[in-house]
Amino acid sequence: MANHMRGELTLAALHMAIARQRPAPGLIAHSDRGSQYAASDYRAALAGIGARASMSRKGDPLDNAPMESFFKTLKAELVDNAEYATHSEARRDVFAFMEVWYNRQRLHSALGYITPEQMELTAA
Repeated sequence: MANHMRGELTLAALHMAIARQRPAPGLIAHSDRGSQYAASDYRAALAGIGARASMSRKGDPLDNAPMESFFKTLKAELVDNAEYATHSEARRDVFAFMEVWYNRQRLHSALGYITPEQMELTAA
């Protein structure tokens, strides 16, 4: 989480996800058409783990509907009701929301009323 959308932010997030999930070759990394996802460093990092990029089609907002849904939930359940004095305070709160509540405790109707963590374990 940063106060900018430069390529190094998405590259750092990708490296963090790779280290945590250790995906097998063949991963398809979907994103919108942002320049940070089209950057050569980002695409090289994907290629380095045997992954390929997938981008939304121009003018097709449904391609990114799951992320839009997540951000809507994040805003409605956390951010709209909070005031942060510092960036680090907001970062801590958003991390706790995502990693503790949203992924491990919050039941998701689109997943049959289980958590994302339970879905991931079931899929594995």
